[in-house]
Amino acid sequence: MKYNRCGKSGLLLPEISLGLWHNFGSVDSFENAESIAKAAFDQGITHFDLANNYGPVPGSAETNFGTILKNNFQGNLRDEIVITTKAGYTMWDGPYGDWGSRKYLLSSLDQSLKRMNLEYVDIFYSHRPDPETPMEETMMALDYAVRSGKALYAGISNYNPEQTKQATEILQRLGTPCLIHQVKYSMFVRTPEQGLLDVLEEKGVGCIAFSPLAQGLLTDKYLKGIPENSRAHNPNGHLKEEEVSEERIQKIIQLNEIAKQRNQSLAQMALAWILKDKRVTSVLIGASSVGQLNNNIDSLKNLEFSSDELQAIESILK
Repeated sequence: MKYNRCGKSGLLLPEISLGLWHNFGSVDSFENAESIAKAAFDQGITHFDLANNYGPVPGSAETNFGTILKNNFQGNLRDEIVITTKAGYTMWDGPYGDWGSRKYLLSSLDQSLKRMNLEYVDIFYSHRPDPETPMEETMMALDYAVRSGKALYAGISNYNPEQTKQATEILQRLGTPCLIHQVKYSMFVRTPEQGLLDVLEEKGVGCIAFSPLAQGLLTDKYLKGIPENSRAHNPNGHLKEEEVSEERIQKIIQLNEIAKQRNQSLAQMALAWILKDKRVTSVLIGASSVGQLNNNIDSLKNLEFSSDELQAIESILK
């Protein structure tokens, strides 16, 4: 595993990080989740990414991860891992369980720490910008989370380039620099290239990409349509059947041919394609099995692209 410096900070993150958005909730097999987390750490994945509402049910991924920590990461092993959580999407009913107020963010952080039985998280994120709350209030809550010792670093997620610029400048003034931006980025979702990566580079902020496989689309799972056991068929999933269009399947088939020529699976090539940009610190993968985890980690064996390969990929994606 290679570790990249996160922006202009002292923190190094593995090129591949493990996200607990799926497969770690109360509806999933705990034994499988524990096996995935242990196998990830054994292969150098030191970064585990959560949010308050990950499950389902909301909060259960943090509860399960807390048990995994207790069972497997006692003592000084806590100092060998980076644990992150977020608040910003709906967590509980009523006026204080959503968005970006100081009240919601800080009470949510306290709840997350209790669920995981931790004294602190390494990174606490504002999960999305709040159009109704002043940006200063949200950033002051992140600053307080760090100053109180409940988080070591502050991060943001799903902020556009202008919002990112504003947020990082406020945090800089407060004395708690923005460490990292977590953004949706894949071959099929390229919005970060429209100014955001430039802002992150200018401000010295790290970038971690979530959904790098486009919710499983950038795998060999959809080469022949929508299989029964896929996320597109899962009522709890975030990939809708209409997103798996015939046009998109044709692109997946063509991309898979390039991956074969590189002796990679499509998923491995898709991860390598994101990591080719040096502004990207890490990619967040989800895994439903240890086998799938290992397949994704093997993407690190070939991160180089020829100009011909990049041109061929561009011609398919446009």
